Amino acid sequence: MASHRRPKQPSRARVSVLTAAAATAVALSAQVAAHAAPSPSPKKDDVKAQIDQLQEEAEQATEKYNGAKERADQLRKQADQLQDQVARGQDQMTQLQGGLAAVAGEQYRSGGIDPSVQLMLSSDPSGYLDKASSVQQASSSQTEALKGLQDQQRRLDQQKAEAAAILASLDSTTKDLNQSKADVNKKLKEAQDLLNSLSAADRAALRAQQQQDDRASRGSERADLGSLPQAGGYAGAAVSNAMSKQGSPYVWGATGPTTFDCSGLMVWAYGKAGISLPRTSQAQGNVGARVPSLAEAQPGDLIIYRSDRSHVAMYIGNGMVVHAPHTGDVVKVMKADAMPINTIRRV
Repeated sequence: MASHRRPKQPSRARVSVLTAAAATAVALSAQVAAHAAPSPSPKKDDVKAQIDQLQEEAEQATEKYNGAKERADQLRKQADQLQDQVARGQDQMTQLQGGLAAVAGEQYRSGGIDPSVQLMLSSDPSGYLDKASSVQQASSSQTEALKGLQDQQRRLDQQKAEAAAILASLDSTTKDLNQSKADVNKKLKEAQDLLNSLSAADRAALRAQQQQDDRASRGSERADLGSLPQAGGYAGAAVSNAMSKQGSPYVWGATGPTTFDCSGLMVWAYGKAGISLPRTSQAQGNVGARVPSLAEAQPGDLIIYRSDRSHVAMYIGNGMVVHAPHTGDVVKVMKADAMPINTIRRV
């Protein structure tokens, strides 16, 4: 007779292992499914807000770049001038030393070198001159020549020290310049990457929204641009210059004549009118006289925006300004109060 055996039951340990394995498999499946599921598309409004913020940060970095470049240009000019002075001073030193050498040679041929003339051979001209004067070993004319040599050496040493300090400052400023340039490019790339993350439909919708915002910023007064108040003098010329560049592309760091950043447009427009402005919007916020309110603004006034003064525009009348907005945009007009005003300056 066949025997009937009860099937062997799995041990508790084996059950625990199987249960854990099954749980792990379920968890892994869930993770794979989560990764396999398409990530939600970024929201158009969120992307626009981030792009606007990045463009503002890029403009801040641009003005830092402009300031560093202006400083570097000034330092480079000063260094060149000082190096020229050093070269001329060295020539004068050589001439003075040559003259004293001739005196020494003549004295040697006639029976010996006057102790005062030995100054030119001394490693410590100042100390030797003091000693020579105290014992009255130098004649009056020789003493004057030696003092001239000493004074020239002192000036030369000072110029060399100044040139070295300026070159060191230039090196530091150049590093700031390169860092600001890298910051601008980084912000612009981040903004472009965000834009590229949108679908084609959302990108088109975003462009349409930007055009609508532009129309809103111009307001109903856009029709009145032909009847702008006429300003005289260099302010009127600056307004005409700036308005003539409507449609010109924004390029950070540019001061015209075909591309501009915000402060670069002001520099170019006033420069063509014969007035020199500082390079950055922050520095432009300190020129001329302060205008108490927008109601008292006149064509040609500079309107500085944001708490950090990172943007500038030119008042043209009728509550409007002309400005270079940001990368990807062009020189155009907008309402003067479309952005937070920091100060208004009359050049």
